[in-house]
Amino acid sequence: METASSLKIGLFGIGLDTYWPQFEGLKERLEGYLKVVEEKLSAIHPSVINAGLADTADKAFETGRLFTKEDVDIIFLYVTTYALSSTVLPVVQKAKVPVIILNLAPEASIDYASFNSMTDRTKMTGEWLAYCSACPVPELANVFNRTGIKFHQVTGMLHNDPECWNEITEWLQAAKVASIMQYNRLGCMGHYYSGMLDIYTDLTQQYASFGGHIELLEVEELAALRRKVTSEEITERLQLFHEVFDVQDDCAADELEKAAITSVALDMLAAQHKLGSMAYYYKGTGNIENEEAISSIILGNSLLTARGIPVAGEYEIKNAQAMKIMDSFGAGGSFTEYYAMDFKDDVVLMGHDGPGHITTAEGKTKVRPLKVFHGKVGNGLSVEMSVKNGPVTLLSVVEKSGGGLMLLVAQGASVPGPILQIGNTNSRYKFSIGARKFVNDWNSHGPAHHCAIGIGHISSKIEKLGQLLNMEVIKVC
Repeated sequence: METASSLKIGLFGIGLDTYWPQFEGLKERLEGYLKVVEEKLSAIHPSVINAGLADTADKAFETGRLFTKEDVDIIFLYVTTYALSSTVLPVVQKAKVPVIILNLAPEASIDYASFNSMTDRTKMTGEWLAYCSACPVPELANVFNRTGIKFHQVTGMLHNDPECWNEITEWLQAAKVASIMQYNRLGCMGHYYSGMLDIYTDLTQQYASFGGHIELLEVEELAALRRKVTSEEITERLQLFHEVFDVQDDCAADELEKAAITSVALDMLAAQHKLGSMAYYYKGTGNIENEEAISSIILGNSLLTARGIPVAGEYEIKNAQAMKIMDSFGAGGSFTEYYAMDFKDDVVLMGHDGPGHITTAEGKTKVRPLKVFHGKVGNGLSVEMSVKNGPVTLLSVVEKSGGGLMLLVAQGASVPGPILQIGNTNSRYKFSIGARKFVNDWNSHGPAHHCAIGIGHISSKIEKLGQLLNMEVIKVC
């Protein structure tokens, strides 16, 4: 499976070849600035192809061919000085990838006194040209708009500008996630929960928005893999359960063994199909092997989720995508829905049955036995956890009326307090706009009743991802 390391960054600077014989040292100075940008980008993500300065139409076509040959995923256009738009457009037209315009001044300001004390007007102009990165940006924006080139801007300084470089870092992080989604293999095992109409989705639209590959899996394959699990593997997995989880004393040994067998089989399934995420649901009624596989799946799916293969229950494919996005940003992304509202404390209780993203848990995740899986066939072991106290981000992939997808996002906080100890994931969330308004506003955009919750406030990164994927992003709070 391709990973974030496959992301390739194209970088080039711009200039006007007429300047070089007129202003001694200008070209070399600008190339030095470009080298600084390359080093700073490489510190964030190492795969940078620096094409140098495009200062003629011929060099622009050459740079476009280079970026195409190298299969870059994103282009950073560093505006080093004034340049003709005709020497820039061929690069991005040929490459056909997102473009970030870096309008970066070499210093916070020109040293006016020193500049105006210069006696050589030609040298003064050369000095000014080393600072005039802002000059051609309107020209580039005009031409890009008129030729249908989508672009984004970062304006700031080459040095000592954390705000600017944090923004550039977020663009790179968003590009990494877009690349991960482009190559992600999503497994869909089983079938929809009958009648849960909001989760039904157009799989071709998922391809159109995110790329990747969707593999439709049979539960029988998981059941067959369970038969191959050895006693040694069962023992090792049971040991892992006790290391990772807080296994409660009332968990029966035979249920733990069933869960261990299924967990090992799930790892086999994920490896065979090179899965990066999965959605599942299956009744299993009438087939004891299938029912046992599904009823013992929660611990194994929680382990998969914890190691970067997020698993969504109830065959919620859209939410498996949301969880993969959150996990790829390093935020986790646990499967979640409304549980109840607490008007006294102004919080929303949210959680879900089935697997949880245990690396985001506040403390160790408990394993509890359940006599019934409410609304589902069977019984067995489940996980109970709360998301770590602190800032959180909610993300939903929403299928819009009339087709197409959008990203719905909100920021809040996971706060301490009593939860429902029912063997499910469950947390208390507080929002800056209040619980009542959050619920009304979130619901008004028509998401499915599931979402992914991750650690930290990352809405600005998700907004950039949406721009790279040409997806609408709506932020509730």
